[in-house]
Amino acid sequence: MNIISIIMASGKAAVDVALYTLIPIMVVMLFIMKYLEVKGVLDFVVRHSTPLLKPLGITGLAFFALIQLNFVSFAAPLAALAIMEKRGTSDRHMAATLAMLFCMGQANAFYPLIPAGLNWSAALLFSICGGVLAAASTYHLFGRRLSDAALRNEDEAATSNDSKLGLIAIINTSGADAIRLALGSLPMLILSLSVVGILRESGSIEWLTRVLTPLLDKLHIAEVYVLPALTKCLAGGTAYYGVVAGLIEKGLYSVHNVNASAGLLIQTFDLPGIGIFLGLSSRFPRLFRFAVPGIVLGIALRATAHTLLF
Repeated sequence: MNIISIIMASGKAAVDVALYTLIPIMVVMLFIMKYLEVKGVLDFVVRHSTPLLKPLGITGLAFFALIQLNFVSFAAPLAALAIMEKRGTSDRHMAATLAMLFCMGQANAFYPLIPAGLNWSAALLFSICGGVLAAASTYHLFGRRLSDAALRNEDEAATSNDSKLGLIAIINTSGADAIRLALGSLPMLILSLSVVGILRESGSIEWLTRVLTPLLDKLHIAEVYVLPALTKCLAGGTAYYGVVAGLIEKGLYSVHNVNASAGLLIQTFDLPGIGIFLGLSSRFPRLFRFAVPGIVLGIALRATAHTLLF
């Protein structure tokens, strides 16, 4: 096993993700968010939705992130998170938002599986329900000791001048922020992909599959779920879809398999997702440990609902 080659390949893959996935989506989404912010739409939505969502630990901007994740892509909520960080959202609300985003399903995995028989309406409903549960439990229970006060931020003074920005200035500012945030996620993304490569080349994934098979047989869980689950945890949603698409093409993965596993396997709580989201801010890794129990609870709700319905 050549570790240097694995690291180099992981670095190339991480840069490809940053350049060809994160930056394009983030430039567009940040531009939209920034434009709405300059025009006052963002503040209007936040001002009127926050009182309704506050008991759930969800802010108006977090609600934007919820919509972006479920209807656009796993990378789309990064724009809302970036604005929340800029505005100094409290630790408690940020932890609740992270829990919500990590446990929900992402659109880039939902939509490609619809032709394969995924019940999108049910998957979307359960995704939102799981996200709300994760956010509420983190805010009121697991993260209750975190500060609920908004942070003081150096960018607050600049925010007051945003209304003076022209369209070109908004595009340039959004592009610069998108590139900075995408590059900031590279270290953790490279590390997570390196771990995946080392495990794959060392044969650990095949070994784990053999070890888990007897346990899965006793629990009456089909062995066909092992490879997609391991791929999802270690390589992310795009890789998961690639594996599932191959299994479907070979007739090894049925419509029932797609729907029954969607609640457990279609979410952003995987190594690449963790690397990308936590790389946005220096305080996110600290808040992550408070969000994990809520994430697990939300995913458990989604998994149970899919299992019972399908």
